[in-house]
Amino acid sequence: MAQTNNKESLIRRIRHTGYLVVWIGKDIITRPFIHSPEIASLDETYDKIINDHVSVSRFGDGEFKWMAKLPQNSFQEASELMRERLIEISKSDNDNHIVCLSDTFGSLKGYNTYARQFWGCFMGMYRKKWISFLKKGKKYYNTNMTRPYMDYIDKSDCKHRFDRLRCIWKDRDVVIIEGEKSRLGTGNDLFDTARSVRRILAPATNAFSKYDIILERAKQLDKDTLILIALGPTATILAYDLALSGYQAVDIGHVDVEYEWFLMGATDKVPIKNKYVNESLEGRNIGELDDEKYNAQIIDKIL
Repeated sequence: MAQTNNKESLIRRIRHTGYLVVWIGKDIITRPFIHSPEIASLDETYDKIINDHVSVSRFGDGEFKWMAKLPQNSFQEASELMRERLIEISKSDNDNHIVCLSDTFGSLKGYNTYARQFWGCFMGMYRKKWISFLKKGKKYYNTNMTRPYMDYIDKSDCKHRFDRLRCIWKDRDVVIIEGEKSRLGTGNDLFDTARSVRRILAPATNAFSKYDIILERAKQLDKDTLILIALGPTATILAYDLALSGYQAVDIGHVDVEYEWFLMGATDKVPIKNKYVNESLEGRNIGELDDEKYNAQIIDKIL
């Protein structure tokens, strides 16, 4: 009787994650019975952004946790308004805007050990809940378009991926809206393909508290400007609202950190000098940056 009860308990736990459970003798066979969302490849995602000039909102584990009201150690406090906007955008369907998800709902082949352990555990607990926030039948794109390096086993294609990224802003006038300590592209050539780069600095923590001010300032920019945003969930929402107003805005996230790790050949998420790295405890405490070029690019501060 005890063995039967344990078996039934295990089946209930596995089914809760969205998997069909078949017990054959002493073996368990599991298959997803909730369909995974359709998620484009990295190259297809780059093609869509470059060719169609769409805006981009990206969803990772952090955005899901805010939507699901799960606790997390983060640079952004939770709020009900932020949660409602994230859920709205995750189901949105607009011709000039795409929603990107982590391509981890099914096989984790190709990811390194750390990523497989993290996403295997995360999806084991929350896969079914995350899918409940999505629009059935909608095509999603790949959130790793800005994170094409660290989590992959095979890094031989990473240069190609960063070259595709750089095509997004090639010969464009760019405004970067970023946390005041993010400093995207400083000290490297990530944005050298852009015609020009200007910056609007926002709070490094709790940027959503200044959301209305940031949005109105962004809407003062020329419509031909490409707006790149690195502000956590605030960027996810801002890119969507700017798309509705006729801008191309891309939630660019950790792209600069990934590029720095790529350049140094890092295999762990190490701190980067003079840049805020949320995923490294040592990377959250940084000082001022005395860089003439960077300071000249700043056109506004909303702090």
